[in-house]
Amino acid sequence: QVQLVESGGGLVQAGGSLKLSCAASGSIRSINAMGWYRQAPGKQRELVARITSGGRTNYADSVKGRFTISRDNAMNTVYLQMDSLKPEDTAVYYCNEEGFLTDDSGRYRIKGYDAWGQGTQVTVSS
Repeated sequence: QVQLVESGGGLVQAGGSLKLSCAASGSIRSINAMGWYRQAPGKQRELVARITSGGRTNYADSVKGRFTISRDNAMNTVYLQMDSLKPEDTAVYYCNEEGFLTDDSGRYRIKGYDAWGQGTQVTVSS
């Protein structure tokens, strides 16, 4: 009912930059927040950055000052600008969206959802 498609991953040298994009589509819904998570081999998935429908952002301590999350006004696309990349940023990055499915008017909530994209690989070489 909600589809998320990430793009923009790749291979970059340490100190370089990448910009990830996540395009969202699907059922009529009320979006609470969109975010980026990452999972490195042998590690748990962790929050990288999150932005609410009101524009409030929060970041993992490890990326503060280097990564910036943003979105278009309709919350159809969320971005993650990653600067000063480090080898430890290497991971599969996943887009996430959370909110409520609504009726066609958009006024009445039907049920909550937590949607994930398929992931995009980011590799930072030293």
